[in-house]
Amino acid sequence: MDTTKYIGLDVHKEAIVIAVLNGGGKLVMESIVETKASTILEFMRGLQGELQVTFEEGTWANWLYDLLKPHVKKIVVCNP
Repeated sequence: MDTTKYIGLDVHKEAIVIAVLNGGGKLVMESIVETKASTILEFMRGLQGELQVTFEEGTWANWLYDLLKPHVKKIVVCNP
C-alpha cells in the first residue's frame, strides 16, 4: 500500500494554504495554517507516510526548506 503524501504549499506572509494528495493523486486534505515554524511542523507531524513537499521559490523558500528538510522525504522548490 502506497502511503506517500504529496503536499503542495502556497506560502504567504501570514498563512500557508496546504493541499495534501495521496499516492493515487486524490485530494485527501486542504488546510490553512499560520506561517509559523511550530504550526507548520505540527501539521506535518499529523500526517503519516512518506511526505513529499513542493512550493514556489520566493521570500520564504529558504527558511521553509531548512525548516522542513529534516521532517520530509523530498522537497521540490519550483519556479513556475
